[in-house]
Amino acid sequence: MRIELAQLPCLDWQPEHNLELARQAIERTTAQTDLIVFPETFLTGFPRADNLAQLSQPLDGPAITQLGALARSRNLSIAIGFSESLGGRYFNTTVLLTPQGIAMVYRKVHMWASDQGIFSPGERIECCEWHGLRVGALICYDIEFPESARALASLGAELLLVTDGNMDPYGPVHRRAIVARAMENQMFAVLVNRCGSGEGYHFPGESVVIDPFGDVVAECGADTQQLVVDLDLDRLARCKNAYDYRKERRIDLAGTQQQTADGVRSFMIAPRKFD
Repeated sequence: MRIELAQLPCLDWQPEHNLELARQAIERTTAQTDLIVFPETFLTGFPRADNLAQLSQPLDGPAITQLGALARSRNLSIAIGFSESLGGRYFNTTVLLTPQGIAMVYRKVHMWASDQGIFSPGERIECCEWHGLRVGALICYDIEFPESARALASLGAELLLVTDGNMDPYGPVHRRAIVARAMENQMFAVLVNRCGSGEGYHFPGESVVIDPFGDVVAECGADTQQLVVDLDLDRLARCKNAYDYRKERRIDLAGTQQQTADGVRSFMIAPRKFD
């Protein structure tokens, strides 16, 4: 399986510019590429309270519609983040587009300081069938909570996509966390972080692919890069020869699981009983 990591800078509040950057990156993909992954809120940058409504788009808005058309024309899947408007609420969302349409929509569950008061938190963890695998998505701060990836593992996820917008001085936090999330759940993990600067922040890049053993498959530096990576999917089975964390764990997560007719599986987050 071939994926591409689009570690790119974007411009906050410039959706037309960012959509063009995404289009150019998609046009650069190889003919053998199955999936390209972009950073968190790549299409919009990080909105503020005073421009949130203006920047946000629904799933059937022009940006996602154009990207869906590109997915069809290139026979390619695209994972990309944006600020979503839905029923008067706004979400930090990552969408997985395939040539057949929208395969999965994930709305960020854990609100970082800059998300609070801007976005509503999502209420479920999701994964879907894609290219013979179960694939799920998390966004940035989500991966600092082991339960997020474990919820995906409980749904059968084998490939974790993380759209990231992690800034200095916190870059090393996600670089360490993604190794643990892949290893402890015996899945591939693909983290694509923003690079460059914007709104007083510097984004260190350091996008990375981790295999189910916790080993680094490929990684980026700090600068703009579109990295092509081939995954050896046989490692999914090989890593469970001696032990299988999913079968052998004895502590379950609170929450309920659901599956829709099209095969999308969801882990519904249970209300807290106490703090």
